[in-house]
Amino acid sequence: MKKADTAAILVCAGNATRMGGIHKILHPLCDTTVLHQVLRSFCRCESIAELLVICREQDQAEFREAIAEIGAELTRPVTVIPGGATRQQSVRNGFLAITGDAEYVAIHDGARPLIRPADIEQVIAAARETGAATLGAPVKDTIKTVSPEGIITGTPPRETLWLTQTPQVFSRQIYADALQKADRDGKDYTDDCQLVEALGRSVTMTRGDYSNIKLTTPEDFAVAEALLRAMNGGN
Repeated sequence: MKKADTAAILVCAGNATRMGGIHKILHPLCDTTVLHQVLRSFCRCESIAELLVICREQDQAEFREAIAEIGAELTRPVTVIPGGATRQQSVRNGFLAITGDAEYVAIHDGARPLIRPADIEQVIAAARETGAATLGAPVKDTIKTVSPEGIITGTPPRETLWLTQTPQVFSRQIYADALQKADRDGKDYTDDCQLVEALGRSVTMTRGDYSNIKLTTPEDFAVAEALLRAMNGGN
Protein backbone atom coordinates (compact mmCIF):
# COMPACT_ATOMS: atom_id res chain seq x y z
CA MET A 1 0.00 0.00 0.00
CA LYS A 2 1.31 3.45 -0.95
CA LYS A 3 2.07 6.00 1.73
CA ALA A 4 -0.40 8.89 1.95
CA ASP A 5 2.31 11.53 1.87
CA THR A 6 0.82 14.16 -0.48
CA ALA A 7 -1.53 17.08 0.10
CA ALA A 8 -3.56 18.06 -2.97
CA ILE A 9 -4.36 21.73 -3.63
CA LEU A 10 -7.24 22.14 -6.09
CA VAL A 11 -7.22 25.64 -7.57
CA CYS A 12 -10.83 26.71 -8.20
CA ALA A 13 -10.63 30.46 -7.61
CA GLY A 14 -10.90 31.78 -11.16
CA ASN A 15 -13.38 34.46 -12.21
CA ALA A 16 -14.82 32.47 -15.17
CA THR A 17 -14.46 35.48 -17.47
CA ARG A 18 -14.03 33.24 -20.52
CA MET A 19 -17.00 31.11 -19.46
CA GLY A 20 -19.53 33.91 -19.79
CA GLY A 21 -19.91 34.09 -16.02
CA ILE A 22 -20.59 30.35 -15.63
CA HIS A 23 -18.99 28.98 -12.44
CA LYS A 24 -17.36 26.08 -14.24
CA ILE A 25 -16.17 24.18 -11.16
CA LEU A 26 -19.71 23.76 -9.81
CA HIS A 27 -21.21 23.25 -13.28
CA PRO A 28 -22.86 19.90 -14.15
CA LEU A 29 -20.73 17.38 -16.02
CA CYS A 30 -22.64 14.30 -17.21
CA ASP A 31 -24.31 12.92 -14.06
CA THR A 32 -22.09 14.82 -11.64
CA THR A 33 -20.28 18.18 -11.42
CA VAL A 34 -16.77 19.30 -12.32
CA LEU A 35 -15.87 19.58 -8.64
CA HIS A 36 -17.26 16.14 -7.80
CA GLN A 37 -15.36 14.53 -10.67
CA VAL A 38 -12.04 16.10 -9.60
CA LEU A 39 -12.49 15.18 -5.94
CA ARG A 40 -13.49 11.65 -6.92
CA SER A 41 -10.26 11.15 -8.87
CA PHE A 42 -8.01 12.40 -6.07
CA CYS A 43 -9.84 10.40 -3.40
CA ARG A 44 -9.09 7.25 -5.41
CA CYS A 45 -5.35 7.82 -4.96
CA GLU A 46 -3.69 6.12 -2.01
CA SER A 47 -0.93 8.77 -2.01
CA ILE A 48 -3.33 11.61 -1.18
CA ALA A 49 -3.59 12.51 2.52
CA GLU A 50 -5.83 15.59 2.34
CA LEU A 51 -7.43 17.95 -0.16
CA LEU A 52 -7.58 21.73 -0.03
CA VAL A 53 -10.09 23.38 -2.36
CA ILE A 54 -9.22 27.00 -3.14
CA CYS A 55 -12.15 29.18 -4.23
CA ARG A 56 -13.11 32.84 -4.24
CA GLU A 57 -14.00 34.15 -0.79
CA GLN A 58 -17.59 34.88 -1.86
CA ASP A 59 -18.02 31.27 -3.09
CA GLN A 60 -16.95 29.47 0.08
CA ALA A 61 -20.43 28.68 1.37
CA GLU A 62 -21.53 27.32 -2.02
CA PHE A 63 -18.43 25.12 -2.27
CA ARG A 64 -18.84 23.77 1.26
CA GLU A 65 -22.46 22.91 0.52
CA ALA A 66 -21.49 21.13 -2.71
CA ILE A 67 -18.79 19.15 -0.91
CA ALA A 68 -21.17 18.19 1.91
CA GLU A 69 -23.64 16.83 -0.67
CA ILE A 70 -20.99 14.45 -2.04
CA GLY A 71 -20.82 12.77 1.36
CA ALA A 72 -19.25 9.36 1.96
CA GLU A 73 -17.52 9.18 -1.41
CA LEU A 74 -14.97 11.65 -0.05
CA THR A 75 -12.51 9.37 1.71
CA ARG A 76 -10.01 12.14 2.48
CA PRO A 77 -10.38 15.32 4.55
CA VAL A 78 -11.47 18.23 2.33
CA THR A 79 -10.98 21.85 3.42
CA VAL A 80 -12.26 24.93 1.61
CA ILE A 81 -9.80 27.85 1.61
CA PRO A 82 -10.34 31.38 0.26
CA GLY A 83 -8.13 32.30 -2.67
CA GLY A 84 -6.06 35.40 -3.27
CA ALA A 85 -5.86 38.07 -5.94
CA THR A 86 -3.62 35.93 -8.18
CA ARG A 87 -3.09 32.24 -8.80
CA GLN A 88 0.18 32.22 -6.90
CA GLN A 89 -1.46 33.87 -3.92
CA SER A 90 -4.32 31.37 -4.03
CA VAL A 91 -1.94 28.40 -4.06
CA ARG A 92 0.04 29.98 -1.23
CA ASN A 93 -3.16 30.16 0.86
CA GLY A 94 -3.75 26.48 0.27
CA PHE A 95 -0.13 25.58 0.94
CA LEU A 96 -0.13 27.40 4.29
CA ALA A 97 -3.39 25.65 5.25
CA ILE A 98 -2.01 22.10 4.96
CA THR A 99 -2.89 20.51 8.29
CA GLY A 100 -0.91 17.28 8.20
CA ASP A 101 2.74 16.33 7.77
CA ALA A 102 2.58 15.68 4.03
CA GLU A 103 6.01 15.58 2.39
CA TYR A 104 4.70 16.54 -1.05
CA VAL A 105 2.16 18.94 -2.50
CA ALA A 106 0.18 18.26 -5.69
CA ILE A 107 -1.24 21.41 -7.28
CA HIS A 108 -4.08 20.83 -9.72
CA ASP A 109 -6.36 23.05 -11.79
CA GLY A 110 -9.92 22.39 -10.64
CA ALA A 111 -10.98 22.95 -14.24
CA ARG A 112 -9.25 19.70 -15.30
CA PRO A 113 -11.92 17.20 -14.19
CA LEU A 114 -10.81 14.27 -16.36
CA ILE A 115 -7.51 13.67 -14.59
CA ARG A 116 -6.98 9.92 -14.17
CA PRO A 117 -6.01 8.55 -10.73
CA ALA A 118 -3.22 6.50 -12.31
CA ASP A 119 -1.69 9.67 -13.76
CA ILE A 120 -1.89 11.41 -10.38
CA GLU A 121 -0.02 8.51 -8.80
CA GLN A 122 2.51 8.50 -11.63
CA VAL A 123 3.48 12.15 -11.27
CA ILE A 124 3.64 11.88 -7.47
CA ALA A 125 6.01 8.92 -7.88
CA ALA A 126 8.19 11.01 -10.20
CA ALA A 127 8.29 13.85 -7.65
CA ARG A 128 9.37 11.40 -4.95
CA GLU A 129 12.36 10.55 -7.15
CA THR A 130 13.35 14.06 -8.28
CA GLY A 131 11.65 16.52 -5.92
CA ALA A 132 9.60 18.18 -8.67
CA ALA A 133 7.45 16.80 -11.50
CA THR A 134 4.53 17.72 -13.71
CA LEU A 135 2.17 15.94 -16.06
CA GLY A 136 2.19 16.84 -19.72
CA ALA A 137 1.80 15.54 -23.26
CA PRO A 138 3.81 16.08 -26.45
CA VAL A 139 2.32 18.66 -28.81
CA LYS A 140 0.71 17.22 -31.94
CA ASP A 141 0.83 20.31 -34.14
CA THR A 142 3.64 22.30 -35.67
CA ILE A 143 4.25 25.35 -33.48
CA LYS A 144 5.29 28.75 -34.82
CA THR A 145 6.70 31.74 -32.98
CA VAL A 146 5.08 34.93 -34.25
CA SER A 147 6.03 38.60 -33.92
CA PRO A 148 3.57 41.22 -32.60
CA GLU A 149 3.06 42.21 -36.24
CA GLY A 150 1.85 38.72 -37.15
CA ILE A 151 5.01 37.54 -38.91
CA ILE A 152 6.32 34.01 -38.31
CA THR A 153 9.75 34.25 -36.70
CA GLY A 154 10.60 30.61 -36.09
CA THR A 155 9.57 26.96 -35.92
CA PRO A 156 10.70 25.26 -32.70
CA PRO A 157 11.44 21.54 -33.05
CA ARG A 158 8.22 19.74 -32.18
CA GLU A 159 9.97 16.94 -30.31
CA THR A 160 11.02 19.43 -27.62
CA LEU A 161 7.53 20.89 -27.05
CA TRP A 162 5.04 19.59 -24.52
CA LEU A 163 1.62 20.72 -23.35
CA THR A 164 2.02 21.28 -19.63
CA GLN A 165 -0.82 19.93 -17.51
CA THR A 166 -1.53 19.47 -13.83
CA PRO A 167 -1.10 18.15 -11.22
CA GLN A 168 2.31 19.62 -10.68
CA VAL A 169 3.94 17.96 -7.68
CA PHE A 170 6.79 19.22 -5.51
CA SER A 171 8.43 18.33 -2.25
CA ARG A 172 6.92 20.51 0.43
CA GLN A 173 10.30 22.00 1.31
CA ILE A 174 11.18 22.85 -2.30
CA TYR A 175 7.85 24.59 -2.79
CA ALA A 176 8.25 26.56 0.46
CA ASP A 177 11.72 27.69 -0.66
CA ALA A 178 10.35 28.68 -4.09
CA LEU A 179 7.61 30.81 -2.51
CA GLN A 180 10.15 32.56 -0.32
CA LYS A 181 12.37 33.35 -3.31
CA ALA A 182 9.40 34.69 -5.29
CA ASP A 183 8.61 36.99 -2.35
CA ARG A 184 12.19 38.25 -2.21
CA ASP A 185 12.25 38.82 -5.97
CA GLY A 186 8.81 40.42 -6.11
CA LYS A 187 7.65 37.81 -8.64
CA ASP A 188 4.15 36.44 -9.16
CA TYR A 189 4.02 33.39 -11.44
CA THR A 190 1.02 31.86 -13.20
CA ASP A 191 2.68 28.43 -13.37
CA ASP A 192 4.03 26.52 -10.39
CA CYS A 193 6.76 24.81 -12.42
CA GLN A 194 8.03 28.25 -13.37
CA LEU A 195 7.99 29.23 -9.70
CA VAL A 196 10.19 26.25 -8.84
CA GLU A 197 12.39 26.65 -11.93
CA ALA A 198 13.22 30.18 -10.71
CA LEU A 199 14.75 28.50 -7.66
CA GLY A 200 17.21 26.74 -9.98
CA ARG A 201 15.48 23.37 -9.59
CA SER A 202 14.80 21.03 -12.49
CA VAL A 203 11.24 19.77 -12.98
CA THR A 204 10.61 16.32 -14.48
CA MET A 205 8.06 16.13 -17.29
CA THR A 206 5.89 13.04 -16.84
CA ARG A 207 3.80 11.72 -19.72
CA GLY A 208 0.09 12.17 -19.06
CA ASP A 209 -2.98 11.80 -21.28
CA TYR A 210 -4.50 14.12 -23.89
CA SER A 211 -7.89 13.69 -22.19
CA ASN A 212 -6.68 15.80 -19.24
CA ILE A 213 -8.14 18.95 -20.83
CA LYS A 214 -8.79 22.25 -19.11
CA LEU A 215 -12.31 23.68 -19.24
CA THR A 216 -11.80 27.22 -20.48
CA THR A 217 -14.76 28.10 -22.73
CA PRO A 218 -18.38 26.81 -22.74
CA GLU A 219 -17.83 24.48 -25.71
CA ASP A 220 -15.17 22.63 -23.74
CA PHE A 221 -17.96 21.01 -21.69
CA ALA A 222 -19.26 19.12 -24.72
CA VAL A 223 -15.78 17.77 -25.38
CA ALA A 224 -15.28 16.84 -21.71
CA GLU A 225 -18.62 15.04 -21.52
CA ALA A 226 -17.81 13.02 -24.64
CA LEU A 227 -14.41 12.08 -23.25
CA LEU A 228 -15.87 11.20 -19.85
CA ARG A 229 -18.46 8.92 -21.42
CA ALA A 230 -15.72 7.20 -23.42
CA MET A 231 -13.61 6.77 -20.28
CA ASN A 232 -16.64 5.21 -18.54
CA GLY A 233 -17.34 2.78 -21.34
CA GLY A 234 -20.03 4.87 -23.01
CA ASN A 235 -22.17 5.30 -19.88
